Amino acid sequence: MSVSNDFLEYILDQFSAWDDVSTQRMFGGAGLYRHGKMFGLVFDDVAYLKVDETNRGKYEESGSSPFKPFPERPTSVSYFEIPADILEDPEELIEWSAESLSIQQKRK
Repeated sequence: MSVSNDFLEYILDQFSAWDDVSTQRMFGGAGLYRHGKMFGLVFDDVAYLKVDETNRGKYEESGSSPFKPFPERPTSVSYFEIPADILEDPEELIEWSAESLSIQQKRK
């Protein structure tokens, strides 16, 4: 798994209206952070946001897939692919990302 610099630049550009969003490379991909809290992932030039029972339904309704770090295993983590129409709309992207950040902030 890897992520291109061009895709990371695109993601950060989509977040330009939301202060203090950064990326940190990890395990061949990157984490998406705001104020030091990770709310998303980027692997293989696909972006994912944190989900739980409060927002998982809308990802499933949009046809998004869960992030599976090991495709040959059924294990998935609590991140879902950002739908293309959301990724292309910075306002919607920030709204969905704020929900994911809120999930992380609830965790101590």
